[in-house]
Amino acid sequence: MGGDHGPRVTLAACRRFLDEHADARLLLVGLPEALQGFAHERATLVHASEVVTMEDPVEIALRRKKDSSMRVAIQQVKDGSAAAAVSAGNTGALMAIARYVLKTLDGIDRPAIASQLPNATGGSTTVLDLGANVDCTEHHLLQFAVMGSALDSVLKGKEQPTVGLLNIGAEAIKGSEVIKKAGDLLRTAANSGNLNFVGNVEGNDIFKGTTDIVVCDGFVGNVALKTSEGLAYMVSTFLKQEFSRNIFTKISAIVAYPVLSAFKKRLDHRRYNGAALLGLRGLVFKSHGSADEVAFGQALNRAYDAARNNLLDRVRRRIASAAPFLLPASAPAETGQAPAPF
Repeated sequence: MGGDHGPRVTLAACRRFLDEHADARLLLVGLPEALQGFAHERATLVHASEVVTMEDPVEIALRRKKDSSMRVAIQQVKDGSAAAAVSAGNTGALMAIARYVLKTLDGIDRPAIASQLPNATGGSTTVLDLGANVDCTEHHLLQFAVMGSALDSVLKGKEQPTVGLLNIGAEAIKGSEVIKKAGDLLRTAANSGNLNFVGNVEGNDIFKGTTDIVVCDGFVGNVALKTSEGLAYMVSTFLKQEFSRNIFTKISAIVAYPVLSAFKKRLDHRRYNGAALLGLRGLVFKSHGSADEVAFGQALNRAYDAARNNLLDRVRRRIASAAPFLLPASAPAETGQAPAPF
């Protein structure tokens, strides 16, 4: 029911997903009148009487709308009826409900939002956190690194993906006190063989593909995410403008079109849609609210791959292995602020 377009987009993406994955089943959760026209032999309609809107405060979604489609969907994961939940709805509400219903894994204080950003190698860099936690301690950043490593082992098939800590310079002496302490923790974990930490990285390293994973707090991560989306928008706008000008710019644009088109495709955020809410006792994936059919389908694919490759078990194993370093985080006081919209 969520996102800017609702069932018009999500149901179309679900049908395509089922056609492409013969071993998958979907539980479609929403208002009865919104689902009544959908029929597929591997789809089950699960009715909910309420919907969390994009404008609903977290408190309303969590405490008053107890039969919302979002909450009913996450309950399917807790009950074991579903292997994962996918939503394009309100990010803050999704995180709050998922954390309340599923709870966090032992050794994890806060869930993190993790997704992929395109890089110059032709692949992607996993970045977390992307907006769930604005204020983080060094222990939170270590937890993010451990969970991100598990996610990347599923996405890229690397058992020891490289991890970088986002900073204002590569030198260990740079950065805030929290970043310096986080670097020390990450190096200690790396020396014990629990993490493949390579050191500090800078913002441009995300797009260079210097490391498989980049760890940062949610404020910085969300800025990086929106910057990449802005770059993709700029390229798309540039192409449209050049084709609409005089004959000379049109000729130039035609000559450069194959290269620019490939660049635009590389930056297309739809290809990377589907952020994992890591650290929960169940799999939950967040789609962009503005997702079209292609983008929402990609979020479904992310959840499918995570479930098929036992992401939750991999996260648990890595947390257990790194347990001596995952000390209880003395977290800053909660501000009550919802995660940044993804």
